[in-house]
Amino acid sequence: MPNVIDLPATGDPTAILNAFVVVRRAVVSEGGALCDEWTSSCRRRAFRISAHNLSAYLALRRWDLRPLQAALGPLGLSTLGHSESHVLATLDAVAATLGAITGAPAPDITRPSVHAFARGKRRLDRNTEELFGPAPGRSVRIMVTLPSEAATDYELVHQLISRGMDCARVNCAHDDRDAWIAMAAHVRRAARALGRNCRVLVDLAGRKVRIAAVFPEDGARLVQGDRFRIGRAPLAPLVGVSHQVELAPDVLDRLTVGTQIWIDDGRLGAVVESVEATGAIVLVADARGKGEKLRPNQGVNVPGVELGLPCLTEKDLADLDTALSIADIVGYSFVEHPVDVSTLQEEMTRRLPPGAPLPRLVVKLEARAALRELPDIIATAASSQPVGVMIARGDLAVEIGYERLAEIQEEILWVCEAAHIPVIWATQVLERFVKHGTPSRAEVTDAAMSARAECVMLNKGPHLGEAITLLDHVLTRMHGHIQKKAPQLRALGLWQHLAHRTDRAPESAAASVHA
Repeated sequence: MPNVIDLPATGDPTAILNAFVVVRRAVVSEGGALCDEWTSSCRRRAFRISAHNLSAYLALRRWDLRPLQAALGPLGLSTLGHSESHVLATLDAVAATLGAITGAPAPDITRPSVHAFARGKRRLDRNTEELFGPAPGRSVRIMVTLPSEAATDYELVHQLISRGMDCARVNCAHDDRDAWIAMAAHVRRAARALGRNCRVLVDLAGRKVRIAAVFPEDGARLVQGDRFRIGRAPLAPLVGVSHQVELAPDVLDRLTVGTQIWIDDGRLGAVVESVEATGAIVLVADARGKGEKLRPNQGVNVPGVELGLPCLTEKDLADLDTALSIADIVGYSFVEHPVDVSTLQEEMTRRLPPGAPLPRLVVKLEARAALRELPDIIATAASSQPVGVMIARGDLAVEIGYERLAEIQEEILWVCEAAHIPVIWATQVLERFVKHGTPSRAEVTDAAMSARAECVMLNKGPHLGEAITLLDHVLTRMHGHIQKKAPQLRALGLWQHLAHRTDRAPESAAASVHA
């Protein structure tokens, strides 16, 4: 349960100050304990200040601060709505001003310097530049998933960079080692020719379940009410079953009656009706009116089911050697726990020369389990290497439910800003434009809102070049309008356990504040 602040309706500045001091002292105590836990093994001095701020933010967000926000506004004071990057500086500034108003300043609080407010923003900017390189004239970078043609068509890559691509994503779920090496070489060559910065991110495929084979290969579209079978190779004709698929990795043994299955970023939803040793019959419960086709390499999500897959597959381990040889940044798919990050770091260290620094890392948030442990995941990664976080909204929406995506996306942005970690806003950005050449109003608005992140990712399609130009224009125009956000600060729910982990209860105070 969140800690609640109960203030009198009179707006008495003394009561507000008393409540404020209690909150601040709890933040210092609880946040300090959590920070000590994170920094005890931190090898990067640059992350220590960020860890201190992140832990303070998590401790602050144990409180439902809305009553305090409502009381501070009429006094002309900060309502704490943009405190993520400088938590204690904001608290101290407000407390010092309340002390001046009441004539009874808190003895242990002094007004912070202007530098204390700017430090967090500078650190986030520095971390963003360390990850993606110098800013291209706008604050938000553009990442682009390279199509297969980028391996053989240098002019295509040259055009993408000239239009505004700042980071090229090579997806190890597609193509092969030779193609990835060729893509990276084309990016380097075109960036040099244009005098522009363009980093290469090589994205490990991760433990993503995909359709490995479809039978028959040219099957018709499936509509709501149709059934298909999940089986094992070799797929062969079966009486009463018109469509069959094989999954890789094979998770058939993990399926039970009632299990929900989502295919191709949720475009087709289904439920398991029956399970046998050799296969499962699945009922299509959600699809567009014209139906959906099952195709090899489509992603498969099984929300809420522990699939028992390793964080790094054999393919990932093989691909990591190539990634370390050609990438500026390594992308890590389907991270769920801090130990997943530690495992990758160990594999990287094993492959690098002794004493070599770990490369830049992007942690992709696609799994429900990762959300609860996000602060620990950030701390584990950032303690050893430069890191960014990608909100992979396609898989994430399927995992948590579309109705929760906007809310969770906001909370991820807040926590990453508190950690001074750059965020990549990804999946289906300007998708209709990329595929068909005309954007919808909704996706242009989405692109504009993406300016609150540090990077935006476009996926491949026939109109990719035009989409980069449009996104560049939108982000450049929004640069003067958006700087993160100003929220209502109810207590955060996902990370309550982190503050409780220290076994320190909030400091007791006057009756105006209670837990």
